[in-house]
This record gives sequence, structure tokens and C-alpha cells, in this order.
Amino acid sequence: MLTFALNQWRLLPPETSADARVLLLARATRAFGDGFVSILLPLHLVQLGLSTVEIGAVATATLLGSAALTLVVGFAAHRIGRRVLLLRASLLMIATGLGFALLHDFWPLLIVAFIGTLNPSSGDVSVFLPTEQALLPQTTSDQQRTALFARFSLTGSLVAAFGALCAGVPGLIAAQTGLPLGRPIDGMFVLYAGLGLAAFWLYRGLSPAIEPPDSTVATPLGPSKRTVYGLAALFSLDSFGSGFVVQSLLALWLFQRFGLSVTTAGVIFFWTGTLSAFSALLAVRLSRRIGLLNTAVFTHLPANLFLLLTPFMPTMELAVVLLTLRSALSQMDVPVRNSYVMAVVSPAERPAAASVTAVPRSIAAAIGPLLSGWLLSLSPFGWPLVIAGALKSLYDVLLLWRFRAIRPPEERNR
Repeated sequence: MLTFALNQWRLLPPETSADARVLLLARATRAFGDGFVSILLPLHLVQLGLSTVEIGAVATATLLGSAALTLVVGFAAHRIGRRVLLLRASLLMIATGLGFALLHDFWPLLIVAFIGTLNPSSGDVSVFLPTEQALLPQTTSDQQRTALFARFSLTGSLVAAFGALCAGVPGLIAAQTGLPLGRPIDGMFVLYAGLGLAAFWLYRGLSPAIEPPDSTVATPLGPSKRTVYGLAALFSLDSFGSGFVVQSLLALWLFQRFGLSVTTAGVIFFWTGTLSAFSALLAVRLSRRIGLLNTAVFTHLPANLFLLLTPFMPTMELAVVLLTLRSALSQMDVPVRNSYVMAVVSPAERPAAASVTAVPRSIAAAIGPLLSGWLLSLSPFGWPLVIAGALKSLYDVLLLWRFRAIRPPEERNR
């Protein structure tokens, strides 16, 4: 049914194989879980009696674990196959959901957070990401590559927004049944495990064609090494800033600063996620006019300035307006940036490039939540948002300055 809908509504661009449908459907399945988990995670940990710093530590552990697993994927993809890697990651997602549902002490949760697939961010920072990024260009032509990455981003952001809306379900169940709030929240983590099972079933449908042909052996970085390392360094700066405002901690700030309920926060993140989702499609059209890199920078920079100004707003309404404006622009760089990385390296270097750019980003992002949790324990003002906005704005300026002369193949004749 979902595959039929994808075709009917032309979510997939022309010249795209059936494997792209599978990857987008699996992305949607995982994104739904990421959407409600990113909001329920801080509430769940508060219910268990964890401090703000401990909550930040759990978020940090999830990102550090993702970085370690992503590094393993980068080394192992060419030996055991990318389909097998995705299947194994799905099994890990099942175990993660069950672990958070059944374990309620800090140290066991910290371990599960590190080795599991939990995502405290509104975007995808999991072990699935580099493998799927390396596979997507193989399912379409160079001309449709950016459009496919935009659909991939649209699917994830839109479904994650619906997931965020469902974060209010435990509160409704508790109010109607008289159960302690922790019980239905545990049930949502069981649902997360069920979504891992669904992703496993979907990945089983990938065809043998998804693996690179024998003539295209995955290689370490060669001619593109300097370019990829430079991109990885700048992406790490951006991710370090993003770590201060992962969705779990942004929700925690809203709870602290304005006393928002989880249901209201879910509605807010639904609309911000929806705006982020459809902005990805606009990014494709804009990139055809001004180029991939210009699109990434000139949409991302204003979004970061909105983020920086948010804590200075005197009312919740004004703060939400700025967060909404930020969301309308902040994710437009994601599909064009991913497309740019895959375009400026050779096909054989793509798995290594995806891993090399993803691992430092995850490590850099992992530092932010712990610092953010500490800052929020000192003051509810919102210093993490100010720091994040400043760092991410610096990234935009440096990215344009350093890489404006390196163009993807489809832009070299302009």
C-alpha cells in the first residue's frame, strides 16, 4: 500500500529503482520512532529520577555509540554487504527499544544508549545513515541524485513530525486509565522495538543489485581525500553546535523555561518537523538555480540566526515563532549537502566518504548534549541555543569560503 502511494504521488523521481522505495519506506519507519522517542526520552528519564546532567549524559552516549558503530560500518561494509549491515542494525534497534522499556537505572540505560540505535535528535544520526547514503546514488541517475536525497529527507522529516505528535499519547492514556505515566511511556519504547522489526522486514526486500558490482570495489579515500577530510572537519563544527540543541534537550528547555506539557511540545515539534520536511523539496529547485553549496549555506545561515535569538524572546509564543522560522530553513541544506558529498567523490570512494564524514560528526555532536544538560542545570535561559546558533553560523561562512570552487559534475558547465 505504501509503495503504491509512493508511486501515485510521485514521491520518487524518474530513473529510480525499486530499491530506492525500500530505503525510503524503511527510513519512514525508523523516523516515526525517532520522532516520539526524541521527545519522550527526557520525560522518561525525568520520571525515573535522573538529573539534567545525567539526561545529557544519556544523550551523549547515544551519539558516541552511533559514531563507534558508524566507524565499524565504514570498515565492514565491503566485506559483509550493505544489506546485511542494515538487517543487523534493525536487530539492534529492536534490542534498544526493549532495553529502554525494561531497564530503569542510570548505568544500564547509559550502556544501552551507547550500544543501541536511540536517536535524541530530530534528524537521523544513527548507524543506518552512512550505509543508506552510500546506497541511494546507486538507485538513480546523477541528474536525479539531489531530488532523491530530497525525497529521502522529506520522508524522514515528515514522518518524524507525526511521531513527535504521537509523543502525547502516553499522557492521554495515563489521564484516561489512571495508570502511572511511566507505564505508557514504556509501551512507546516497546513500539520503537516493533518499528525495528518492521524495518528488518523491509530491508529483506532489497535486491542483490543494491550491492556494488564486482568491478566497483569499495576503496579507501584516494584522490578525494583532502576534499572529504575538509568537509568532515566543517561538518563536525556544525554537528558540535547541533549537539547543544538535539530535540530531546530542546524539549527539556521548553519544559523548564515555559512549563510546556509533553502534548504541547509534541504539537510544536510536529509543525516544525512538517515545515522542515517540505523545505527539502524547495531545496532541490533552488539548488538547480544557484548550486548545491550556495543552497546549503544561504538557507542554513538565517536559520541559525533565528536559533541564536530564540532565548532572548520574552514569551513562549515569540520563542516558538523563531523556532518555527528556523525549522522552515534549517533542513534545506541536508539533501543538497549529502548530494554534494556523493558528487565530489568517485563511486568507489562513496562508502568511505559517507563514513568519514559521518563519524566525526557523530563524535562532535556527542559532546554537546552533556554540556547542554550542564548549562540547563545552571540556568533555564537557553545558553545552549545561543552557543549552537553561533557555532553553526561560523560553519556556514567557512563552508562557503573553503569549497566554493569545488563543483559537482552537473554544475561544471555553468
